[in-house]
Amino acid sequence: MEVSDLKRKDAALDDEIAQLEAEGYSLEELEAHISLLHQYNELKDAGQMLLGRLAELRGVTTKDLYAEFGMELED
Repeated sequence: MEVSDLKRKDAALDDEIAQLEAEGYSLEELEAHISLLHQYNELKDAGQMLLGRLAELRGVTTKDLYAEFGMELED
């Protein structure tokens, strides 16, 4: 990536941060939210791995386990 591309991306991110702050969000609040999203995604990934392993051990599909546990495929 070119330096000029990075500068444009940096400026766009600064603009986005300024817009969010104008809407009443604080940078600290946004950083905390992002941190929580990362934690959620890590836990979801771990759950997906466990479901995959359990499905493999049972000789069924992951989709079958979703139905068994009352989960939606979008969960």
